[in-house]
Amino acid sequence: MGSGKSTLGRALAKASGMGFVDLDGFIEERTHRTVKEIFESWGEDGFRMMERKLLHEVAEFDDVVVACGGGTPCFFDNMDFMNSHGITVFLDVRMVRLVERLRTARAGRPLIAGKSHDELLNFVLAGLEKRLPFYRKAHLRIDGGKLEDASQIEETVRELMEMLERYTAERVNISERVNIGKWRK
Repeated sequence: MGSGKSTLGRALAKASGMGFVDLDGFIEERTHRTVKEIFESWGEDGFRMMERKLLHEVAEFDDVVVACGGGTPCFFDNMDFMNSHGITVFLDVRMVRLVERLRTARAGRPLIAGKSHDELLNFVLAGLEKRLPFYRKAHLRIDGGKLEDASQIEETVRELMEMLERYTAERVNISERVNIGKWRK
């Protein structure tokens, strides 16, 4: 929440010529309700079940960058599922920056709407303690603190594209070595 997943995801999709799916937006589109309305009607458990179902649907799409919600990796087997269906990226953002970003966007976020500054700070701290073990399972990690303007976004996209190219090349090399080993036996 507030790390810049949608911002970076859109920019990465545009730079790489891929499609972009914001999972929360996809959920809203499919249910004809806002995330806030879903939370109010179905509670967090109902939302998380819908989120999981539509995450599995989105995983079948070709050539897309997906920005999931901040809680998505932390429920069910979602993080393992995402890791097995694509390359996952953890946007690592300092807590101070997260609180700053969320403070200005509280109203549209059901889990933090109406929280005071101190309550928001405590919420972010508690959330990070719970979520970091899941986030750290991502294939790649990048600094998400440099997404404040167009030049920072462009720089971060460039850095991420280089990381993705290296990661993909390493996976191909490993795959080729494994296949060569299998053929020799």
